[in-house]
Amino acid sequence: MSFTDGHTFSGESLSHIAHLIDNKDIGIWEYNTDTKQVKWSAGFYAVLGYTRGEIECSYSYFFDHLLYYQDKQTFVKTTYSPRHGGPRTAHIRLLTNNNGYQWFESTTHRRDTSEGVVMYGILININAIKIAQVKTAESELQALEIGRIAKIGIWEVDSRSMELKFSPEVYDIFELNNHIKLSVPEAIEFFMPAYRPMIEEAVNQALTLCKPYDIEVEFRTAKNNIIWVKCKAVPVLDEYGRCETVRGTFQDIDNVKRRGLSLQSSINLLDDQNKRLQNFAYIVSHNLRSHAGNLKFMVELFEESQLAEDRTEIFQHIKTISGSLSATMGHLDEIVKIQAEISKGTKLVEFEKIFANVESALQTNISATEAEINTNFSQAPVINYVPAYLESILQNFLTNAIKYRHPDRQPIINITTYKDGNNIYLIFEDNGLGIDLQRHGEQLFGMYKTFHQNSDSKGIGLFMTRNQVEALGGNIAVESTVNVGTKFTIKLV
Repeated sequence: MSFTDGHTFSGESLSHIAHLIDNKDIGIWEYNTDTKQVKWSAGFYAVLGYTRGEIECSYSYFFDHLLYYQDKQTFVKTTYSPRHGGPRTAHIRLLTNNNGYQWFESTTHRRDTSEGVVMYGILININAIKIAQVKTAESELQALEIGRIAKIGIWEVDSRSMELKFSPEVYDIFELNNHIKLSVPEAIEFFMPAYRPMIEEAVNQALTLCKPYDIEVEFRTAKNNIIWVKCKAVPVLDEYGRCETVRGTFQDIDNVKRRGLSLQSSINLLDDQNKRLQNFAYIVSHNLRSHAGNLKFMVELFEESQLAEDRTEIFQHIKTISGSLSATMGHLDEIVKIQAEISKGTKLVEFEKIFANVESALQTNISATEAEINTNFSQAPVINYVPAYLESILQNFLTNAIKYRHPDRQPIINITTYKDGNNIYLIFEDNGLGIDLQRHGEQLFGMYKTFHQNSDSKGIGLFMTRNQVEALGGNIAVESTVNVGTKFTIKLV
């Protein structure tokens, strides 16, 4: 008989094969579905850690005592399904003699004999492989969970085909639900216009010059949400030192970034306020020393003078110095009150009502100058604010608009409010003298700084107003043209 004719084995062949593999940590089992007879090879006992006679060789003992209860259905399906062309391999847990339940692979085959249908299989211990797979799966799941919590994903681009691949986390950050394929230029379009050149240059240098990058940029998602993201990439080189692939991470850092920007803004604001307060302290200290020195000199001069007329004149100087000293102390008191008012808290106030109080207080000045005042608070009629601050801000800007009116035309003052997102803005616009911002822009809000020849200018109003606005997190922008007018845009909140 030629070798090619020997494609079938005799009935004893299975037992011969069992003898050959008994020492290979492999077991063979056989089960006659008609007679219920069970046979286990020596290797079968060995892989489970038992010896012949130590456990009963029966289907019921195997099923009830050795096979893990959750794997019974799996084993039954595998055992009987070969008749119907179903799965032939099952991963099951069996109770070993020394190591508890371990994983085994059971491969089932069917053989028709004169005594009935015989099912037989090969049993291999795969516990080490299975444990490694479980640990790998756990690590992958943990990595996915870390990526989900940290909002970080992985991407790569092939330098030859320029094919771009994203992990599921990157698609989540893009807010793309269909996991559609994007080209590199299409992906770059998601970045805000100001940052696209930076991204393009970083990607090109990574591909051509093998240069890694780590940048933070603004990004617009598919659902039109603008967020901050961190893009990090490292080129992977081939054996010739050329870039083969660029791999990187893509992370949503919006919350952290915005908190950092807000914190930096607060630090900058506090630093600016501290500088202005230091300047204020210096000015007040200088003025107090000046007033005190002048007052002391005048008192000494008064005491030395014998003529009544001289003493009367000197006394008038003393009164003037005393008034200036009182005014300086009043300004100091106003600065201290800024923080005191904040501690009282904010409440919902109406612009119309607060402005009515201001307009009533300044009615004499308004009538005397025939000022035309136009208000429109309809776009933002109310605000959560410190009432005393809002009244002071409105009064200072209205007073300045009237005080620095143009002598050759009727004063026209437009006051409006509007809302942009969560921010509320107050606009003051007049047709007065205007301010040369190139000369005086940096000193505009300084204490005791005046830029016109009005005799009643003190240079304290805008200083106070700026401190009040910034104390509540706002800011003031100014546009002005000499002899045309001035526009103040006050971001209140």
